[in-house]
Amino acid sequence: MAGLVGGGGGLRGHGELPLNADINVTSLVDVAFVLLIIFMITAPIMQGGVDVRLPRAQARPLEPKSGLVVTLDRDGRIYLEQAALSYDDFRATFPAFVRTKRPTGVYLRADGRVPYADVVQVLAVIRTSGVNDVGLVAEPETVQR
Repeated sequence: MAGLVGGGGGLRGHGELPLNADINVTSLVDVAFVLLIIFMITAPIMQGGVDVRLPRAQARPLEPKSGLVVTLDRDGRIYLEQAALSYDDFRATFPAFVRTKRPTGVYLRADGRVPYADVVQVLAVIRTSGVNDVGLVAEPETVQR
C-alpha cells in the first residue's frame, strides 16, 4: 500500500513510457503537403477568365501570350485583366495603368455579339493611351470540306 500512496505517479505505472511534450512534426508535414497538393490542383481551375464568344477569322488569330488583356463582354462590360470596369472608368484609368505597367502589347478580346461602335470606342482609348501594339484576339475559323 505504501507504493500507491507515496509514489505520486497517478495513472503511470512501472512499465509505461514517460510523457513526451514535443510537437509531432510528421503530422504537421503531412498536413502541409496535403494543403500544397490541393492548392496546386485548384489554382489552374480558378483562373477561368471572362466568358466571351470570340469572332471567327480565316487569318491567323492572335493568342494573348504576354502583355495586357482587355476584354469586352456581350453586356458591354470592360475587363482590364480580371477587373470589371464601366466605359467611363476604363477611359479614366487606362492611361495611368499603361504608364505604370508599361505593357509590351495590349490584346483586345471582344465578344462577337458586341456592337462595332463599342469595340471602336475601347480601341480608341487604348490607342490614345500611347499603346501602338494592339492585337485583336479571334478564334480560328474551322474549314469545312
